[in-house]
Amino acid sequence: MAPTVVQMRTPAETALIERFEAEKAGLPGAAAERAAAFERLKAKGLPSKRVEAYHYTDLRALMRQAPEAILPPNTYLMPSDRICIEAIPTIMFGNGKMQLAQDIALPISVRAIGDALESGSVTLNSAFVKLSDPVVDLNTIFCRDGALLEVPGGSKLSVHLAFVDDLDELDTKETFSVSSRVIINVGAGAELLVYESHEGSQRSRYQSNHVVELILGEGAKVEHIRVNTAGNEALVLSTLAASLAAEAELMSLNFSMGGAVARHQSFITYAGENAKLDLRGATMIRGRQHCDNTLVVDHAVPHGTSRELFRTVADDEAHGVFQGKIIVRPHAQKTDGQMASNALLLGDEAAMSNKPELEIFADDVVCAHGATCGALEESQLFYLMARGLPRVEAEALLVEAFLGEVLEAVSDETLRDSLAMLISEWLAARQAA
Repeated sequence: MAPTVVQMRTPAETALIERFEAEKAGLPGAAAERAAAFERLKAKGLPSKRVEAYHYTDLRALMRQAPEAILPPNTYLMPSDRICIEAIPTIMFGNGKMQLAQDIALPISVRAIGDALESGSVTLNSAFVKLSDPVVDLNTIFCRDGALLEVPGGSKLSVHLAFVDDLDELDTKETFSVSSRVIINVGAGAELLVYESHEGSQRSRYQSNHVVELILGEGAKVEHIRVNTAGNEALVLSTLAASLAAEAELMSLNFSMGGAVARHQSFITYAGENAKLDLRGATMIRGRQHCDNTLVVDHAVPHGTSRELFRTVADDEAHGVFQGKIIVRPHAQKTDGQMASNALLLGDEAAMSNKPELEIFADDVVCAHGATCGALEESQLFYLMARGLPRVEAEALLVEAFLGEVLEAVSDETLRDSLAMLISEWLAARQAA
């Protein structure tokens, strides 16, 4: 008789299981989805480096504890001026709970996701199709609040989703966890700019897990800009899932510079023909930061176009990760997919792990991928220094140019300038160090 193999659970896994058992009666709606996700967590545990998609980001080792969620603060946690764009109406999420839903360029509809789940008017994971992911499962299990946005067809709107995860007002270094879900249904022919910002406590070793689902109707156009300036000690997990109907267009940019460990996932599915995707990333990390950009683009129908461009700048002992996969299904003929990841290593101990992949099951396609990794070009530095620039300023100019190409797709000039300013601040801090 073969021996029974029992996987030992970590303290964090045990705490997560016990926490759900204690909290499930008070969680709003989605009982079936939560139960299914919980069973997967019990059976498989947190993903380790033995799981291919988490080989470079061993969540089982990184999540040494599973802190409890906290109640929202008594006062609004407003985003800082450096990432707030006054011209874009804001929905606030203080420690995971929607705190403010001002009139957002009406006639947009905004509801708390907890109320929508409780009434059964929305389901979780509708943008993920058949995908099952451990980070998304954790969010499905524990998310209490967030927002449901309904964008009418033919409208043209902008919205700022401001996530502030903070306990500093309580004058404590206590750790905590926070998770929320935002679902955005974009009507046919609508145009939407979504600016998503994340910031948090600089003193707490908190864990955040936020998920945004985008369901694009036929001919809809969405521009999605995500900015991560989370706390220095934070474990930041975030996911974007999008479903593209026929003729829909999505441009999504992940701009990341915060968190001790950050992993941003993008799962894009083509639900209709002639849809277009422009997926981008700009990452700046230093010290011993770890930042993982993972994406799966599923061309499930013919005539889809996708472009992926990710740039990473790593200094000191920082570690960047890019995992990109383009899937072309057997019947998805005339697919055009191009993917590139480029990294600059500014420190001798900095590292970059690139893993671009193509899974092609159709024969009439144009697909390619590429990855580069290296230091700044000495000849370019010499050219600038020969014209009187100090080396640190010459390096800064080259880094700004390297990342600037990614920002070119941002249509809003004020938002684009704000991102450029964050790059300048990061470089200034590097020079000061």
